[in-house]
Amino acid sequence: MYLGIDLGTSSLKAVIVDEGEVVVAQASAPLSVSRPQPLFSEQDAGDWWSAAVRAIVQLPASVRASVRAIGLSGQMHGATLLDGADVPLRPAILWNDGRSGAQCVELERREPHSRAITGNIMMPGFTAPKVLWIAQHEPALFARTATVLLPKDFLRLKLTGERVSDMSDASGTGWLNVARRDWSDAMLAATGLSRANMPRLVEGNAQSGQLTAQAAQLLGMNRVAVAGGGGDNAASAVGMGIIAPGQSFLSLGTSGVLFVVTDRFRPNPQRAAHAFCHAIPGCWHQMAVLLSAASALDWVAQLLGATDLPQLVESAQARDLSAASPYFLPYLSGERTPHNDPYARGVFFGLQHDTASADLVAAVLEGVALAFADGLDVLLEAGGRVDEISVTGGGARLAYWGQLLAAALNRPLTYRAGSEIGAALGAARLARMAVSGESAAAVCRLPPIVRVVQPDPQLAALLAQRRGHFMRLYRDLRKAFQESAG
Repeated sequence: MYLGIDLGTSSLKAVIVDEGEVVVAQASAPLSVSRPQPLFSEQDAGDWWSAAVRAIVQLPASVRASVRAIGLSGQMHGATLLDGADVPLRPAILWNDGRSGAQCVELERREPHSRAITGNIMMPGFTAPKVLWIAQHEPALFARTATVLLPKDFLRLKLTGERVSDMSDASGTGWLNVARRDWSDAMLAATGLSRANMPRLVEGNAQSGQLTAQAAQLLGMNRVAVAGGGGDNAASAVGMGIIAPGQSFLSLGTSGVLFVVTDRFRPNPQRAAHAFCHAIPGCWHQMAVLLSAASALDWVAQLLGATDLPQLVESAQARDLSAASPYFLPYLSGERTPHNDPYARGVFFGLQHDTASADLVAAVLEGVALAFADGLDVLLEAGGRVDEISVTGGGARLAYWGQLLAAALNRPLTYRAGSEIGAALGAARLARMAVSGESAAAVCRLPPIVRVVQPDPQLAALLAQRRGHFMRLYRDLRKAFQESAG
């Protein structure tokens, strides 16, 4: 048995699979996000550990006792500052926090080779600018900082007592030399830190430690090994068997991700693409990231007082998208690819007297699909090869959204079994490799295909036409977004 733990933004999932990758048991625990000021997004690191304990102890005791190794996956970029006694100094600043735009500019000024070192444009979502914001706005607290950990690595500390991260998650900090798979002393110095403040780095399929006696007793488990694990998207890729160049997936979670494995390090920082290490050795990937995907649909459903998402989407499909339909810019939390704009906001455009609630839902679904098309263009510009695209995430359950996405990308989309637990399964696979010594090719098999959605030519032509207006809307409003933010 292998336990995969996936620390998300809204919940933590724990999944146990056997040697045949049959899910033997699974449980989850909810998490909440605090937004004390505009652009802020925070969580209490202690809540992560509490959620992990709650989820794991829900699993059958006999199954827990049979677990051979644990793998970790988690939301990326979160800045978790600890004092010398490993106690969090403040709430962790999350991936979708947009407060540190000025610090991104300052970091690139301090280290002019930043983009060449990290392969990425500095973004407010990354860890380094968040920590520089703390240094400038909370200097006394920064002075007490002994260690900075990513969210899943705080769980590892509680489980093993070890300060360790993996290459894929560390790629999103702004401190990693991604090509060399090592911390960059220059980038750390630009933030007022050194290697002494950083966790040790391992590959995702390597052992990072073992459960402490205290953690093992609390969780009802043996003192098993804990693998390096991966950032949520890299772990999802491992769970879906996306490990060879050209293989890709599209994730419709809280955020949206278009992920493609590359044959080597292929950065495109000018267009806000991510170029990160994969969770397996000698492998890299590109990502186009949307800050709002399924969360945008949740938002409009809440706005309309709707609780049945499938029914809501069916009503949107019935409205027959046309050239006169309203548009939606899905930038509720700002945007990464391709705009790198923390000040961008959600916008409905083209509302009329006869606009119905279903039209708003259709606009949201289409807006996210068109934003993914923007992301695909960016990845192809960097020389990446995008072959089959598999779909994962909660939004994958909505058939009409899949039709819009296939049409917007003008590519077929493949739906595979078990995609809803991709990150947790990937963490479990990394745990298995860490103790068995098996290769990624032997363990990371592609799940069976459930269905393939082909792009409808007529819908694809309509969305290609509407995408031009969609792109112009953002360009016309960008200055207004910045001005409204003060």
